[in-house]
Amino acid sequence: MITSIKGGEAAIAASHRLLAKRRRGNPAVADIGVNQIREQLSLAVDRVMSEGSLYDPALAALAIKQAEGDLTEAIYLLRAFRTTLARFGYAEPIDTAAMVVRRRIATTHKDVPGGQLLGPTYDYTHRILDVALLGEAGSDDLSDLVDGGDGTNEGDSSDPAPDAVALALTRDCGVLARADLVEEPRSDGEEKVADITRDPVVFPSRRDERLQALARGDEGFLMGLCYSSMRGYGRNHPFVAELRYGDAAVVLTIPELDIPVGIGTLRVTECQTVHLTTGDGSLPPRYTRGYGLVFGHGERKALSMAIVDRSLRSAELGERVAYPAQDDEFVLSHSDSVAASGLVQHLKLPHYVDFQAEMQMLDQMRAEHAARREKPSSETIPELDRTPEVDCAD
Repeated sequence: MITSIKGGEAAIAASHRLLAKRRRGNPAVADIGVNQIREQLSLAVDRVMSEGSLYDPALAALAIKQAEGDLTEAIYLLRAFRTTLARFGYAEPIDTAAMVVRRRIATTHKDVPGGQLLGPTYDYTHRILDVALLGEAGSDDLSDLVDGGDGTNEGDSSDPAPDAVALALTRDCGVLARADLVEEPRSDGEEKVADITRDPVVFPSRRDERLQALARGDEGFLMGLCYSSMRGYGRNHPFVAELRYGDAAVVLTIPELDIPVGIGTLRVTECQTVHLTTGDGSLPPRYTRGYGLVFGHGERKALSMAIVDRSLRSAELGERVAYPAQDDEFVLSHSDSVAASGLVQHLKLPHYVDFQAEMQMLDQMRAEHAARREKPSSETIPELDRTPEVDCAD
Protein backbone atom coordinates (compact mmCIF):
# COMPACT_ATOMS: atom_id res chain seq x y z
CA MET A 1 0.00 0.00 0.00
CA ILE A 2 1.37 3.43 -0.97
CA THR A 3 0.06 6.24 1.22
CA SER A 4 -0.49 9.72 -0.18
CA ILE A 5 0.72 12.72 1.79
CA LYS A 6 0.25 16.46 1.55
CA GLY A 7 2.96 19.04 1.40
CA GLY A 8 6.48 18.87 0.08
CA GLU A 9 5.75 20.65 -3.22
CA ALA A 10 8.54 23.15 -2.67
CA ALA A 11 11.04 20.40 -1.90
CA ILE A 12 9.97 18.45 -5.00
CA ALA A 13 10.32 21.54 -7.19
CA ALA A 14 13.80 22.14 -5.80
CA SER A 15 14.66 18.51 -6.52
CA HIS A 16 13.57 19.01 -10.14
CA ARG A 17 15.85 22.05 -10.45
CA LEU A 18 18.79 20.12 -9.03
CA LEU A 19 18.05 17.27 -11.43
CA ALA A 20 18.11 19.63 -14.42
CA LYS A 21 21.38 21.13 -13.19
CA ARG A 22 22.99 17.72 -12.82
CA ARG A 23 21.70 16.63 -16.23
CA ARG A 24 23.35 19.64 -17.86
CA GLY A 25 26.62 19.05 -16.06
CA ASN A 26 29.52 21.48 -16.30
CA PRO A 27 28.36 24.46 -18.41
CA ALA A 28 31.92 24.76 -19.74
CA VAL A 29 31.43 21.43 -21.54
CA ALA A 30 29.37 21.44 -24.74
CA ASP A 31 25.81 20.22 -24.27
CA ILE A 32 25.18 16.81 -25.83
CA GLY A 33 22.51 16.93 -28.49
CA VAL A 34 19.73 14.47 -29.22
CA ASN A 35 21.14 13.96 -32.71
CA GLN A 36 24.52 13.08 -31.24
CA ILE A 37 22.93 10.46 -29.01
CA ARG A 38 20.94 9.08 -31.92
CA GLU A 39 23.93 8.78 -34.23
CA GLN A 40 26.75 7.94 -31.81
CA LEU A 41 24.96 5.94 -29.10
CA SER A 42 22.89 3.94 -31.55
CA LEU A 43 22.96 0.65 -29.61
CA ALA A 44 21.55 2.36 -26.51
CA VAL A 45 18.89 3.98 -28.70
CA ASP A 46 18.04 0.59 -30.21
CA ARG A 47 17.63 -1.01 -26.80
CA VAL A 48 15.34 1.77 -25.56
CA MET A 49 13.18 1.48 -28.68
CA SER A 50 12.96 -2.30 -28.39
CA GLU A 51 12.08 -2.46 -24.71
CA GLY A 52 9.99 0.70 -24.96
CA SER A 53 7.84 -0.83 -27.72
CA LEU A 54 8.11 2.25 -29.91
CA TYR A 55 10.26 2.56 -33.02
CA ASP A 56 11.36 6.18 -33.08
CA PRO A 57 15.12 6.84 -32.85
CA ALA A 58 14.68 10.57 -32.19
CA LEU A 59 12.31 10.08 -29.25
CA ALA A 60 14.44 7.26 -27.85
CA ALA A 61 17.50 9.53 -27.99
CA LEU A 62 15.52 12.29 -26.26
CA ALA A 63 14.47 9.85 -23.53
CA ILE A 64 18.11 8.82 -22.99
CA LYS A 65 19.16 12.45 -22.65
CA GLN A 66 16.30 13.23 -20.29
CA ALA A 67 17.12 10.18 -18.16
CA GLU A 68 20.86 11.01 -18.06
CA GLY A 69 21.68 7.70 -19.72
CA ASP A 70 19.59 5.58 -17.33
CA LEU A 71 18.19 3.20 -19.95
CA THR A 72 15.50 1.74 -17.70
CA GLU A 73 14.17 5.22 -16.97
CA ALA A 74 14.39 6.07 -20.68
CA ILE A 75 12.38 2.94 -21.53
CA TYR A 76 9.76 4.03 -19.00
CA LEU A 77 9.57 7.50 -20.56
CA LEU A 78 9.14 6.07 -24.06
CA ARG A 79 6.41 3.65 -22.96
CA ALA A 80 4.58 6.44 -21.17
CA PHE A 81 4.66 8.54 -24.34
CA ARG A 82 3.52 5.56 -26.40
CA THR A 83 0.31 5.29 -24.38
CA THR A 84 -0.71 8.78 -25.56
CA LEU A 85 -0.59 7.85 -29.25
CA ALA A 86 -3.75 7.03 -31.19
CA ARG A 87 -3.87 3.69 -32.96
CA PHE A 88 -5.16 4.01 -36.52
CA GLY A 89 -4.41 0.58 -37.95
CA TYR A 90 -2.37 -2.59 -37.92
CA ALA A 91 0.56 -3.22 -40.24
CA GLU A 92 1.14 -6.55 -41.92
CA PRO A 93 3.75 -8.85 -40.35
CA ILE A 94 7.16 -7.67 -41.52
CA ASP A 95 8.89 -9.98 -43.98
CA THR A 96 12.35 -10.44 -42.52
CA ALA A 97 13.26 -12.79 -45.36
CA ALA A 98 13.12 -9.79 -47.69
CA MET A 99 14.99 -7.35 -45.47
CA VAL A 100 17.92 -5.32 -46.74
CA VAL A 101 20.61 -7.24 -44.88
CA ARG A 102 23.41 -5.34 -43.13
CA ARG A 103 24.73 -8.31 -41.20
CA ARG A 104 23.95 -12.02 -41.44
CA ILE A 105 25.77 -15.01 -39.98
CA ALA A 106 25.15 -18.69 -39.33
CA THR A 107 27.20 -20.89 -37.01
CA THR A 108 25.99 -24.27 -38.26
CA HIS A 109 27.84 -24.14 -41.59
CA LYS A 110 30.81 -22.25 -42.97
CA ASP A 111 29.27 -21.82 -46.40
CA VAL A 112 25.60 -20.85 -46.53
CA PRO A 113 23.53 -19.54 -49.44
CA GLY A 114 24.40 -15.88 -49.86
CA GLY A 115 27.53 -16.16 -47.73
CA GLN A 116 28.36 -14.85 -44.29
CA LEU A 117 28.05 -11.05 -44.01
CA LEU A 118 29.98 -9.95 -40.93
CA GLY A 119 28.82 -6.33 -41.06
CA PRO A 120 29.27 -4.09 -37.99
CA THR A 121 30.05 -6.18 -34.91
CA TYR A 122 32.16 -6.17 -31.77
CA ASP A 123 32.61 -9.94 -31.99
CA TYR A 124 36.09 -9.69 -33.48
CA THR A 125 37.38 -6.60 -31.69
CA HIS A 126 40.00 -6.52 -28.96
CA ARG A 127 38.44 -5.48 -25.64
CA ILE A 128 41.02 -2.76 -25.12
CA LEU A 129 40.22 0.89 -24.49
CA ASP A 130 40.85 2.98 -27.59
CA VAL A 131 42.46 6.17 -26.26
CA ALA A 132 42.19 7.69 -29.72
CA LEU A 133 38.49 8.18 -29.01
CA LEU A 134 39.44 10.75 -26.36
CA GLY A 135 40.13 13.19 -29.18
CA GLU A 136 37.55 15.61 -30.47
CA ALA A 137 37.31 13.79 -33.80
CA GLY A 138 38.30 10.36 -35.02
CA SER A 139 41.31 10.05 -37.27
CA ASP A 140 40.03 7.10 -39.27
CA ASP A 141 38.67 7.77 -42.75
CA LEU A 142 35.27 6.07 -42.85
CA SER A 143 34.01 7.84 -45.94
CA ASP A 144 33.80 4.59 -47.86
CA LEU A 145 31.53 3.10 -45.20
CA VAL A 146 29.10 5.99 -44.77
CA ASP A 147 25.55 4.75 -44.54
CA GLY A 148 23.49 6.07 -47.40
CA GLY A 149 20.31 5.83 -45.32
CA ASP A 150 18.61 3.41 -47.67
CA GLY A 151 20.27 0.19 -46.59
CA THR A 152 23.28 0.62 -48.87
CA ASN A 153 26.77 1.94 -48.35
CA GLU A 154 27.76 4.95 -50.44
CA GLY A 155 30.95 4.57 -52.41
CA ASP A 156 30.68 0.78 -52.78
CA SER A 157 29.92 -0.12 -56.38
CA SER A 158 31.07 -3.73 -56.24
CA ASP A 159 27.92 -5.17 -54.69
CA PRO A 160 26.19 -7.96 -56.61
CA ALA A 161 22.80 -7.41 -58.18
CA PRO A 162 20.13 -6.76 -55.52
CA ASP A 163 17.83 -9.48 -56.86
CA ALA A 164 20.58 -12.08 -56.67
CA VAL A 165 21.46 -11.08 -53.11
CA ALA A 166 17.82 -11.13 -52.01
CA LEU A 167 17.37 -14.61 -53.46
CA ALA A 168 20.51 -15.93 -51.80
CA LEU A 169 19.64 -14.39 -48.42
CA THR A 170 16.11 -15.76 -48.24
CA ARG A 171 15.58 -16.81 -44.65
CA ASP A 172 15.52 -20.61 -44.43
CA CYS A 173 17.25 -21.41 -41.14
CA GLY A 174 20.33 -22.54 -43.05
CA VAL A 175 20.92 -25.81 -44.81
CA LEU A 176 19.34 -27.81 -41.97
CA ALA A 177 15.85 -26.66 -42.94
CA ARG A 178 16.14 -28.66 -46.16
CA ALA A 179 17.28 -31.86 -44.48
CA ASP A 180 14.12 -32.77 -42.50
CA LEU A 181 16.07 -32.37 -39.28
CA VAL A 182 14.47 -29.17 -38.05
CA GLU A 183 10.84 -28.79 -37.06
CA GLU A 184 8.72 -26.80 -39.46
CA PRO A 185 7.49 -23.42 -38.19
CA ARG A 186 3.92 -23.70 -36.99
CA SER A 187 1.20 -21.10 -37.34
CA ASP A 188 -1.83 -20.54 -35.16
CA GLY A 189 -3.90 -20.16 -38.31
CA GLU A 190 -6.57 -17.51 -38.18
CA GLU A 191 -6.36 -17.01 -34.42
CA LYS A 192 -6.04 -13.35 -33.54
CA VAL A 193 -2.58 -12.28 -32.46
CA ALA A 194 -2.46 -11.05 -28.87
CA ASP A 195 -1.53 -7.46 -27.98
CA ILE A 196 0.03 -7.42 -24.54
CA THR A 197 0.21 -3.62 -24.54
CA ARG A 198 -3.59 -3.64 -24.20
CA ASP A 199 -4.43 -7.00 -22.65
CA PRO A 200 -2.48 -8.74 -19.89
CA VAL A 201 -0.75 -12.04 -20.51
CA VAL A 202 -2.87 -14.99 -19.40
CA PHE A 203 -1.13 -18.08 -17.99
CA PRO A 204 -0.50 -20.61 -19.34
CA SER A 205 0.62 -18.24 -22.08
CA ARG A 206 0.57 -18.59 -25.83
CA ARG A 207 3.75 -18.25 -27.82
CA ASP A 208 2.70 -14.97 -29.46
CA GLU A 209 2.21 -13.48 -25.99
CA ARG A 210 5.57 -14.82 -24.84
CA LEU A 211 7.46 -13.44 -27.83
CA GLN A 212 5.98 -9.98 -27.31
CA ALA A 213 6.82 -10.03 -23.61
CA LEU A 214 10.36 -11.24 -24.30
CA ALA A 215 10.88 -8.50 -26.91
CA ARG A 216 9.96 -5.95 -24.21
CA GLY A 217 11.90 -7.78 -21.51
CA ASP A 218 15.05 -6.53 -19.83
CA GLU A 219 18.13 -7.61 -21.76
CA GLY A 220 20.18 -8.39 -18.65
CA PHE A 221 17.44 -10.50 -17.08
CA LEU A 222 16.89 -12.51 -20.26
CA MET A 223 20.61 -12.98 -20.74
CA GLY A 224 20.89 -14.31 -17.18
CA LEU A 225 18.07 -16.80 -17.77
CA CYS A 226 19.64 -17.79 -21.09
CA TYR A 227 22.99 -18.29 -19.36
CA SER A 228 21.41 -20.44 -16.65
CA SER A 229 19.80 -22.76 -19.20
CA MET A 230 23.09 -23.14 -21.06
CA ARG A 231 24.94 -24.00 -17.85
CA GLY A 232 22.70 -26.95 -17.11
CA TYR A 233 19.52 -25.54 -15.60
CA GLY A 234 17.49 -26.75 -18.55
CA ARG A 235 19.97 -28.46 -20.94
CA ASN A 236 19.53 -25.81 -23.57
CA HIS A 237 22.76 -25.21 -25.51
CA PRO A 238 21.87 -24.22 -29.10
CA PHE A 239 23.45 -23.42 -32.42
CA VAL A 240 22.75 -20.13 -34.15
CA ALA A 241 21.07 -21.22 -37.36
CA GLU A 242 20.90 -17.63 -38.55
CA LEU A 243 21.31 -14.18 -37.11
CA ARG A 244 20.54 -11.22 -39.35
CA TYR A 245 20.35 -7.46 -38.98
CA GLY A 246 18.90 -5.11 -41.55
CA ASP A 247 16.00 -3.04 -42.79
CA ALA A 248 12.55 -4.58 -43.22
CA ALA A 249 9.65 -2.91 -44.97
CA VAL A 250 6.50 -2.02 -43.04
CA VAL A 251 3.31 -2.56 -45.03
CA LEU A 252 -0.13 -1.30 -44.04
CA THR A 253 -3.28 -2.46 -45.77
CA ILE A 254 -5.66 0.49 -46.21
CA PRO A 255 -9.15 -0.81 -45.32
CA GLU A 256 -11.01 1.54 -47.64
CA LEU A 257 -8.94 0.50 -50.66
CA ASP A 258 -7.95 -3.01 -49.56
CA ILE A 259 -4.46 -2.53 -50.98
CA PRO A 260 -1.12 -2.86 -49.17
CA VAL A 261 0.99 0.29 -48.98
CA GLY A 262 4.57 0.56 -47.80
CA ILE A 263 4.79 3.18 -45.06
CA GLY A 264 8.45 2.92 -44.08
CA THR A 265 11.17 0.61 -42.88
CA LEU A 266 12.21 -0.83 -39.54
CA ARG A 267 15.76 -1.73 -38.64
CA VAL A 268 15.58 -5.03 -36.78
CA THR A 269 17.71 -7.93 -35.54
CA GLU A 270 16.38 -11.45 -35.99
CA CYS A 271 17.82 -14.64 -34.54
CA GLN A 272 16.88 -18.27 -35.11
CA THR A 273 18.44 -20.96 -32.96
CA VAL A 274 18.25 -24.75 -33.28
CA HIS A 275 18.27 -27.08 -30.27
CA LEU A 276 18.70 -30.85 -30.30
CA THR A 277 15.86 -32.69 -28.53
CA THR A 278 14.61 -36.23 -28.18
CA GLY A 279 11.14 -35.07 -27.07
CA ASP A 280 8.65 -37.54 -25.61
CA GLY A 281 9.35 -40.34 -28.09
CA SER A 282 6.33 -39.66 -30.31
CA LEU A 283 8.60 -38.11 -32.96
CA PRO A 284 12.13 -38.97 -34.06
CA PRO A 285 14.95 -36.92 -32.48
CA ARG A 286 15.33 -33.59 -34.28
CA TYR A 287 16.26 -29.97 -33.93
CA THR A 288 13.69 -27.56 -32.57
CA ARG A 289 13.61 -23.80 -32.95
CA GLY A 290 13.97 -20.72 -30.81
CA TYR A 291 13.16 -17.26 -32.14
CA GLY A 292 14.05 -13.71 -31.27
CA LEU A 293 13.28 -10.37 -32.95
CA VAL A 294 14.09 -6.91 -31.57
CA PHE A 295 14.17 -3.34 -32.84
CA GLY A 296 17.51 -2.01 -34.03
CA HIS A 297 20.86 -3.72 -33.68
CA GLY A 298 20.51 -5.90 -30.59
CA GLU A 299 22.18 -9.23 -31.20
CA ARG A 300 22.75 -10.16 -27.55
CA LYS A 301 19.10 -9.49 -26.76
CA ALA A 302 17.79 -11.32 -29.84
CA LEU A 303 19.97 -14.35 -29.12
CA SER A 304 19.00 -14.44 -25.44
CA MET A 305 15.35 -14.07 -26.43
CA ALA A 306 15.56 -16.99 -28.85
CA ILE A 307 17.10 -19.30 -26.27
CA VAL A 308 14.60 -18.36 -23.57
CA ASP A 309 11.78 -18.77 -26.10
CA ARG A 310 12.96 -22.32 -26.71
CA SER A 311 13.22 -22.97 -22.97
CA LEU A 312 9.60 -21.89 -22.52
CA ARG A 313 8.53 -24.48 -25.11
CA SER A 314 9.81 -27.38 -22.98
CA ALA A 315 6.36 -28.61 -21.91
CA GLU A 316 5.03 -28.32 -25.46
CA LEU A 317 7.90 -30.50 -26.71
CA GLY A 318 7.47 -33.18 -24.04
CA GLU A 319 10.49 -32.24 -21.96
CA ARG A 320 10.75 -32.13 -18.19
CA VAL A 321 10.00 -28.68 -16.77
CA ALA A 322 12.06 -28.04 -13.67
CA TYR A 323 13.97 -24.75 -13.96
CA PRO A 324 13.12 -21.03 -13.86
CA ALA A 325 13.88 -20.44 -17.55
CA GLN A 326 11.22 -23.04 -18.43
CA ASP A 327 8.46 -21.48 -16.31
CA ASP A 328 6.49 -18.96 -18.39
CA GLU A 329 4.82 -17.32 -15.40
CA PHE A 330 8.16 -16.79 -13.64
CA VAL A 331 9.93 -15.49 -16.76
CA LEU A 332 7.21 -13.22 -18.13
CA SER A 333 6.17 -11.84 -14.73
CA HIS A 334 9.69 -10.74 -13.87
CA SER A 335 11.33 -9.86 -17.20
CA ASP A 336 9.85 -6.37 -17.59
CA SER A 337 12.39 -3.77 -16.46
CA VAL A 338 9.75 -1.04 -16.07
CA ALA A 339 7.54 -3.15 -13.82
CA ALA A 340 10.51 -4.36 -11.79
CA SER A 341 11.93 -0.86 -11.46
CA GLY A 342 8.56 0.52 -10.39
CA LEU A 343 8.11 -1.98 -7.57
CA VAL A 344 11.69 -1.62 -6.36
CA GLN A 345 11.78 2.17 -6.51
CA HIS A 346 8.40 2.62 -4.85
CA LEU A 347 10.17 1.62 -1.64
CA LYS A 348 11.72 5.11 -1.66
CA LEU A 349 8.29 6.77 -1.42
CA PRO A 350 6.68 7.63 1.96
CA HIS A 351 5.32 4.62 3.84
CA TYR A 352 4.63 6.34 7.16
CA VAL A 353 1.23 4.76 7.85
CA ASP A 354 2.41 1.31 6.77
CA PHE A 355 5.44 1.48 9.05
CA GLN A 356 3.46 2.68 12.05
CA ALA A 357 0.93 -0.12 11.60
CA GLU A 358 3.72 -2.68 11.37
CA MET A 359 5.41 -1.23 14.48
CA GLN A 360 2.16 -1.61 16.44
CA MET A 361 1.83 -5.19 15.28
CA LEU A 362 5.46 -5.85 16.22
CA ASP A 363 4.94 -4.42 19.74
CA GLN A 364 1.90 -6.65 20.19
CA MET A 365 3.79 -9.74 19.02
CA ARG A 366 6.71 -8.98 21.36
CA ALA A 367 4.34 -8.53 24.31
CA GLU A 368 2.68 -11.88 23.58
CA HIS A 369 6.07 -13.52 23.27
CA ALA A 370 7.21 -12.11 26.65
CA ALA A 371 3.96 -13.26 28.30
CA ARG A 372 4.47 -16.81 27.06
CA ARG A 373 8.02 -16.92 28.47
CA GLU A 374 6.95 -15.64 31.90
CA LYS A 375 4.00 -18.04 32.23
CA PRO A 376 5.11 -21.39 33.76
CA SER A 377 4.39 -24.35 31.62
CA SER A 378 1.66 -26.69 32.94
CA GLU A 379 3.27 -29.63 31.25
CA THR A 380 6.20 -31.44 32.81
CA ILE A 381 8.72 -33.28 30.80
CA PRO A 382 9.26 -36.81 32.16
CA GLU A 383 12.81 -37.69 33.07
CA LEU A 384 14.50 -40.18 30.86
CA ASP A 385 15.33 -43.56 32.29
CA ARG A 386 19.11 -43.55 32.19
CA THR A 387 19.51 -47.08 33.69
CA PRO A 388 22.25 -48.80 31.69
CA GLU A 389 21.13 -51.71 29.61
CA VAL A 390 22.16 -55.13 30.88
CA ASP A 391 22.95 -57.89 28.46
CA CYS A 392 21.40 -61.03 29.95
CA ALA A 393 22.49 -63.28 27.15
CA ASP A 394 25.14 -64.84 29.38
